[in-house]
Amino acid sequence: MATLRFFALKELLKREPKYIDNPGKLTSDYFGKNVFDKSKMKKYLSKEAYDHVMSAMIKGARIDRRMADQIALGMKAWAIENGATHYTHWFHPLTDSTAEKHDAFINTDTAGGVVEGFSGKLLIQQEPDASSLPSGGIRNTFEARGYTAWDVSSPAFIVGTTLCLPTIFISYTGEALDYKMPLLKSLNSLDKAAVDVCRYFDRNVSKVSVNLGWEQEYFLVDEALFMARPDLMLTERTLMGHSSSKDQQLDDHYFSAIPERVIAYMEEFEREAYYLGIPVKTRHNEVAPNQFEVAPIFEEANLANDHNQLIMDVMKRIARKHDFRVLFHEKPFKGINGSGKHNNWSLSTDTGVNLFSPGKNPRTNMQFITFLVNVLKAVYKHQDILLASILTAGNCHRLGANEAPPSIISAFLGRELNKVLDELEETVPDKGMTPDEKRSIKLNIGKIPEILLDNTDRNRTSPFAFTGNRFEYRAVGSSANCASAVIVLNTIFAEQLKEFKSEVDLLINGGVKKDEAILQILKQYISETKNIRFDGDGYSSEWVKLAQERGLLNVSSVPKALNAYLTPKAVKTFDKTGVFNSKELEARVEVELEKFTKKIQIESRVLGDIAINHIVPTGVRYMNTLIANVQGLKDIFGDEDVYRNLSSDRLDLIKKTSGYIQNIKNSVHDMIEARKVANKEEDIYLKAELYDSTVRPYLGDIRYFIDKLELIVDNEEWPLPKYRELLFAR
Repeated sequence: MATLRFFALKELLKREPKYIDNPGKLTSDYFGKNVFDKSKMKKYLSKEAYDHVMSAMIKGARIDRRMADQIALGMKAWAIENGATHYTHWFHPLTDSTAEKHDAFINTDTAGGVVEGFSGKLLIQQEPDASSLPSGGIRNTFEARGYTAWDVSSPAFIVGTTLCLPTIFISYTGEALDYKMPLLKSLNSLDKAAVDVCRYFDRNVSKVSVNLGWEQEYFLVDEALFMARPDLMLTERTLMGHSSSKDQQLDDHYFSAIPERVIAYMEEFEREAYYLGIPVKTRHNEVAPNQFEVAPIFEEANLANDHNQLIMDVMKRIARKHDFRVLFHEKPFKGINGSGKHNNWSLSTDTGVNLFSPGKNPRTNMQFITFLVNVLKAVYKHQDILLASILTAGNCHRLGANEAPPSIISAFLGRELNKVLDELEETVPDKGMTPDEKRSIKLNIGKIPEILLDNTDRNRTSPFAFTGNRFEYRAVGSSANCASAVIVLNTIFAEQLKEFKSEVDLLINGGVKKDEAILQILKQYISETKNIRFDGDGYSSEWVKLAQERGLLNVSSVPKALNAYLTPKAVKTFDKTGVFNSKELEARVEVELEKFTKKIQIESRVLGDIAINHIVPTGVRYMNTLIANVQGLKDIFGDEDVYRNLSSDRLDLIKKTSGYIQNIKNSVHDMIEARKVANKEEDIYLKAELYDSTVRPYLGDIRYFIDKLELIVDNEEWPLPKYRELLFAR
């Protein structure tokens, strides 16, 4: 047996569950222990400082320097009491991971010793430089200042011995270099736009919050097997590997009993999540073997996004302790389910109303219909940037198969809700209503809670589905920062609500009654957005044809999808809402194009290396064994019929093996040449397109021949762990 694979399989025999000591406490006893939340602020801050922080959190007021020093002192005292020795500004750069630089709580004193210290200046703002983080040309290396600034709306927390302060990350000239700053801007823009529309129905509404519930899917692979697969180590996906005879066909892994080693891992990372105030609630086996899911209770979107980024870090770290590696790649294994991060998105008011939940009377239901229809209008109008927000090098492998939605953006509402909209479109007149017509409308709208109760099914093939009291954006990839999709959703919806209010107010100012004006505009929107509504099979060829007839986009190329951010329509939308300026948009597209190009480049290099240095030599050795076998048969039997019958099978294997080896070598050579041509292109967009169209196809071609060779070569000789071993190792 090959050395790497043999060692890895041998290591599996040693694995046992590693349970941590149970503290014997209820989760509620230690939930949020490592978070500087409101209860701890009350204890460690003066009333004046506490009120100052609350004002900043609720009203967006600025924190002055004097108060900042008081807050810093209280926060430092709490952190040191809980074992912290360092602090860091924790932020989300454009790398799809988190970043941090740790500094100790010390300053030198006059006696040559040190004293613990932490000032308001260090709390509020720092200059980490971080010049090597992607900026899309916003910063030059020789003038690479970057600033982090405390996000007071997301509480500080302790990981290990480090106090972590959630922050935004901006350039010297103020442009966003992260995900958090534009997310906060989009939340603010949507809050204002939604409040204005809510006041058509309830004058008491003064704030609308965006809520997010993410569902994080992931794979676990035994660490020894992971280390024996260079492709998993370097790209987080298998660039080769023939499918296992049994994988997910029987659906026997889905929702089944969680394996003992896995449950031990889950319990430890969940416990750490609770200490960090992350309300994880659900865990279960997913459809594919060795695939699992974790999901929390809904939270305000900014905090939920911070918690998702944080728990991904926690899961990676804890996995190592349990001899696992966690894979967040969207498609680590070909032919079985990929991993998504379903973003469940909803809006709620400070009066306690979920704007995507049907109400108990015609007025609250009209509010529900208003927000629902405006979502459809926003999605239909901006389907291109909604797709661009989630289409990546990894996610393009996942979309369109194995329960992942297609890359054609559509919205699923369910039969009954579609019926309600169709009836409203048909019955609402364009001009003044008679008393009977008003009564009819109110009766129809009043039935919405009854109609929708347990009557909205799920559609696994829909990328954007209404699920009773929220929209579920299922197309988001598992490795993504949730903010990318939520920023676009918030932005396009904020713009749409502003346009809706403008159109309604125009009718009202022209003498139309408010309710009639709202209904007239909704009728128009319902008619205009019919094409985006689809409740059928998103995988069918008929839908592809129908979507084209409806004018819906069907883009699977990442570079082409990203270009949607730079259209005049998109630039205008982001500028009007104050989320991105044109410079920031151009920079982000450049960063995403560069990430796409480099990921394909890395995969190409890794596959070429494995193919030539691992697979081809293995194939040649096996072919030589077959040749020796044929020669031995001839030495024993000469030209007898026995020899001819026995050797024909071996000769056929030799020809197939030789052919696959030659095809692998030729394809690797051609791939390298295509890469050389692409690397000479200086334009970042054209370079990405070349990698997409001329380099990426070779990954599939080479894999095809390697996978065929895997079926021929003696199992004892194959150098890498196979799918049946990777997927079923417990």
